[in-house]
Amino acid sequence: MRQNDKIACISEDRERRERKNLCKAINDFQQSFQKPETRREFDLSNPLALKKDLPARQSDNDAWNTISGMQKFMGEDLNFYQRKKFQEEQNREWSLQQQREWKVARANQKCAEDLYLKTRLQFDETAKHLQNLESTNRKAVCAAVKEFNKNQALESAEKKIQEKKQDQEDNLAEISNLLRGDLLSENPQQAASSFGPHRVVPDRWKGMSREQLEHIRLVQKQQVQEKLRLQEEMLQRDMDWDRQRVQRARAALLLERQQQRQQHDLRRALDCNNLGLAKEQLSQKKYMKEICTNHLTEDYFAQFNTRSR
Repeated sequence: MRQNDKIACISEDRERRERKNLCKAINDFQQSFQKPETRREFDLSNPLALKKDLPARQSDNDAWNTISGMQKFMGEDLNFYQRKKFQEEQNREWSLQQQREWKVARANQKCAEDLYLKTRLQFDETAKHLQNLESTNRKAVCAAVKEFNKNQALESAEKKIQEKKQDQEDNLAEISNLLRGDLLSENPQQAASSFGPHRVVPDRWKGMSREQLEHIRLVQKQQVQEKLRLQEEMLQRDMDWDRQRVQRARAALLLERQQQRQQHDLRRALDCNNLGLAKEQLSQKKYMKEICTNHLTEDYFAQFNTRSR
């Protein structure tokens, strides 16, 4: 925007200077070549006409020797060759001046085109840099998500291995307890040994008591409840992990959509800016074409040989 404002200010200053120079040139031309004394109708309102009245013809360069006076015909004056040479020199000067103006206009147009190309390249580099940054960020996010999922999978596999190992140990412990417990050993209360409550007499053991059976059932119920609780915790933990993975995937999708919207807005702003620059360049080309183009009309050729001067 600053670059465009600078270009606009330069164009306005150049247009203002050209308009000022044109007005100055018109004023100088009017003061030099369009004086009241040089007008054809000046003799009708000249207050000193009678004092300055001259004979009909004094020489070929007489200002009063008009066409209506029938004193001199075209091509019969004495200064024909000098006048023709002066006209050719004047045409040559006008042609050289037009060529210089055309070269200056071409140089200005080339400078404006170079500036526009440089600005367009800067915009393209900025867009490319932003696109690279976006691609890098997307790759980094994908790599982070992949690494996180890999760690979660490894952690879940390790956890399952530990749980399986713990189940095997619990099963072995449970089998060992059953083999060494009162359920299979049939150790009734009357077969208690004198060496302690944990000792029995083999030939007196008749089976377990009701309290022992209830205790075993209670322990089994507790184990079943504990196992159900562990399964619920595992299920809740798996649901939490799934919910977290869904939330992370949704966040990644929202981030990608936001980046796409930002890229779309940036591309739209860049297209609008390029369109404005193209319109400005087109208007400038039209303006330079109107300024640098000089078509010859019939008035240009009709201004010669209208009077003796």
